[in-house]
Amino acid sequence: MSTTEQSSGAERREFPRVSAPMYCRPARRRLLRRRKVVDVGLGGMRVYSDDEHKVGSRMEIDLLQAEGDEFVTCLAEVVWIRELPGGPARYDVGLRFLDVPAEARAMIAKLVERSQQG
Repeated sequence: MSTTEQSSGAERREFPRVSAPMYCRPARRRLLRRRKVVDVGLGGMRVYSDDEHKVGSRMEIDLLQAEGDEFVTCLAEVVWIRELPGGPARYDVGLRFLDVPAEARAMIAKLVERSQQG
């Protein structure tokens, strides 16, 4: 994906995205390494992954704040994926939220607001 495509994608977003102290992992897999979320907003998020996902595939993910072990589970869809040769992981992945419980929306909104203020 070119920088131009990324910029125009950001302009089309309904919800702003910010870098926030949040992690994610596949749902119900507490022993797997959690990944830092690259950016997040109420509509979706971007993460690094070593697993190749298909565009259009759906997955349940646990979202965790940087402090604490509490998590909320959301349903997300892969909207794009890009290889990262020599990067922090094998892939850069864009996810769109499909089903976000109220407590997850509140947590994301609070993190976004906090990140925009500081």
